Amino acid sequence: MDKGLDIMGEIAIVGLGPGAIDSLSIGSLELLLSGQPVFLRTERHPVVAELVRRGMTYQSFDRFYEQYETFDQVYQAMVDALLAELAKNTGREIIFAVPGHPLVAEQAVRQLLAVAPAQGHRVRVLPAMSCVEAMYSTLNIDPTNGVAILDALSLDKTGFNPAIGLIITQVYDRLVAGEVKLTLMDHYPDDWRITLVRAAGIPGEEKVAEIPLYELDRLEWIDHLTSIYVPAHPKFGWDGVSSYPLDPLVKVMQTLLSPGGCPWDREQTHQTLKPYLLEETYEVVEALEEEDMHKLCEELGDLLLQIVFHAELARRAESFDLNDVIRRVTEKMIHRHPHVFGAVRVAGTKDVLINWERLKEEEKAGERPRFFLEDVPKTLPALLRADKVQSKAARVGFDWPDVAGAWSKVEEELRELRAACAGQRQEKIEEELGDLLFAVVNVARFLKINPETALNKTTAKFVKRFAYVERKGAREGKALHDLDLRQMDIWWEEAKAQEFKGKI
Repeated sequence: MDKGLDIMGEIAIVGLGPGAIDSLSIGSLELLLSGQPVFLRTERHPVVAELVRRGMTYQSFDRFYEQYETFDQVYQAMVDALLAELAKNTGREIIFAVPGHPLVAEQAVRQLLAVAPAQGHRVRVLPAMSCVEAMYSTLNIDPTNGVAILDALSLDKTGFNPAIGLIITQVYDRLVAGEVKLTLMDHYPDDWRITLVRAAGIPGEEKVAEIPLYELDRLEWIDHLTSIYVPAHPKFGWDGVSSYPLDPLVKVMQTLLSPGGCPWDREQTHQTLKPYLLEETYEVVEALEEEDMHKLCEELGDLLLQIVFHAELARRAESFDLNDVIRRVTEKMIHRHPHVFGAVRVAGTKDVLINWERLKEEEKAGERPRFFLEDVPKTLPALLRADKVQSKAARVGFDWPDVAGAWSKVEEELRELRAACAGQRQEKIEEELGDLLFAVVNVARFLKINPETALNKTTAKFVKRFAYVERKGAREGKALHDLDLRQMDIWWEEAKAQEFKGKI
């Protein structure tokens, strides 16, 4: 606060620690016993009785928990009450005391810090030991190995990674525990072993129980002093150290979509973004075909942005978030590679693909029955979809023994196309042309050639040669429509020759 500004009021936010009087600092203890107005977020804290015995008087905000339906409303009422006291500007500092550390899982404190200084009030924070530090000691946890601290009251809105340990605070009662259980069971096995700790760090009151996750809300002694420790899930195979963090990009997207962000971005939906997703995908493919690593790096970034964009839109709609996307694809890759992450043995690529399809079917057990080829996206480019359909059918044995059968099918379909053209029935011609293209894709598959890539290369070659013809015409002052076919054929052959020499 600048010295030149008038101070409207002064407030000290004091942490009461996990519950033992000796966990308070001397400064905090003296302030609480100084006779200045003390407001408690809750008097349901083990240290309060001892402070009262030593002479502290106070007002409690516990009444707000009964008056309002949501915690957001409760905490806002507390902030409003404190701001009203500060506005009186009696010349005395008021004290707001909260359990644990004031900056650990204290929403009322966060809200107060966001508004009080802006209204000209001086705020100071007196830290204390929180239940989190007490949990480290009780459970022998080293937080440098990776531990996330989460609030049970907002767990469903918080992204978390099961690959690292979790400490979940503010498990007020069995109802909250039940909600936490349901959220965790979306990410962990039902029988995953978790640890409940009540009154961590308080001599004579601390209680610890290790139980399976599905029993979380069955313990009758759960109360406002209860926290949960959820160990990291080893199946993710991650040590908690992020070498490739996405957070900066997510923050940028969140800023763009915020009320003060970009108007265009805020207007987008999953549907309006579809063309951009396709466009960025094709640009990645183009960079691959050109073997341009600099361009590939840039285009992969553009494609990643689209993924983050869709994930953030879904998070705002409370459907899923980017952590869910990453978690699910990680689980899928581990599950579908039992020959790498499990004990399954495979003889080669063919066994891998067979296992892949079988595991996909297991994952979709209970869903609407789907035909084997129904999963091939209908929106794929036609050649690519034909190749994928044929490859998938071949995995279950529906295939020619060798390429000779595929060649014979091409010749058969070519004859049928010629016959259809003689009959001049457009619908039949289209059908036979499709059959011929499908047969050619089959040959490409046997030759291990991607038909989409092959056709794109041929198209690019045609474009380059035609550009040569256009440039030749321009040098003679002629536009394309002024050239006759004979002249264009001559320059076309020149282009082929120049191409052979590597000059175009």
